[in-house]
Amino acid sequence: MEVKKRGLWALAALLLAVLTVRLIFKNSAELSPEELLRTLESASPVWLITAIFCMLGFIWFEGKAILVILEGIGSPRSNFRGLVYGASDIYFSAITPSASGGQPASAYFMIRDGISHATTTAVLLLNLVMYTLAIVSIALVCIIFRFPVFYRFSLFSKFLILIGFAALSGLAFMFILLLKKQRLIFGACRRIIRFLASHDWIRNSEKKIEKLNQAQDEYAYCVRLMSGHTAMLLKAYLYNLIQRLCQFVLIICVYMAIGGNTSNIADLFATQCCIILGSNCVPVPGAIGVADYLMLDGYTQMFDRTMAFNLEMIGRSLSFYICVLVSAVITLYAYLKIHTSGKRGLKS
Repeated sequence: MEVKKRGLWALAALLLAVLTVRLIFKNSAELSPEELLRTLESASPVWLITAIFCMLGFIWFEGKAILVILEGIGSPRSNFRGLVYGASDIYFSAITPSASGGQPASAYFMIRDGISHATTTAVLLLNLVMYTLAIVSIALVCIIFRFPVFYRFSLFSKFLILIGFAALSGLAFMFILLLKKQRLIFGACRRIIRFLASHDWIRNSEKKIEKLNQAQDEYAYCVRLMSGHTAMLLKAYLYNLIQRLCQFVLIICVYMAIGGNTSNIADLFATQCCIILGSNCVPVPGAIGVADYLMLDGYTQMFDRTMAFNLEMIGRSLSFYICVLVSAVITLYAYLKIHTSGKRGLKS
């Protein structure tokens, strides 16, 4: 049933992607498949190749962040396994709402590699904290040094960006609070559940409390893993930061490849930061449609329409569609390798 559900989400994501691309071509007199192909043919191969490496780096550093945490707690794994953990997370995050399928997919391969359920949950939770902090850090830098870029977006885009920033900042604060004051927070949650149950406002309160207790155990284990591992946490944060930067630099490389001007790089970086914030918390698989809307809105405020549409199509194709395709191939290869070899986990 779970496989069928994921298959339906993958189909829905593919349909959304096709519809989005068709709408972009339909609504742009400046863009056609032939014009896009001509743009690619005349683009700088050096910058395009650099953009491709950034795309591959986005997958690679996702896995490296997980590997650093595993190594820090005494459960080292190979770079190949890290690549699989990262690729499976990226692929299933892209085809499920709010990226809900990413961590379970990564957890599947980690558990098959002999990592305990408790350790897997704690490692992925810790990596999620570092991932969130990395995005918030970049956003804060952009706000401080390039805040006027935000005003270029439309009113609806500004709303999405503000909601995204508030949600991510709140999530980061919640993570830190849970790690520091978990007994207080979980105790308050249990009292709220019992109060609601006593007034018949919720059902199955005991099951909810049982899940809450399990979550508290996972957070407690996560805190124990963090204890005395400051260097490991810093490395995990830096790898997550580099991963995010790969996505931003990719767009800059594409821009330079199709004739961009270096004077616009700082504003383009800040624009891309706003786009990531605005699309990150939208419950649509891969933020398909939403991210494209934000990209076109931001780019058309900076460049002429031809440049904006070319940058959106080529940049989005590399940073998302091709990235997801590569991640899917890696994930499928690893899955088949496990099931055809008859072994519990990955050999390499």
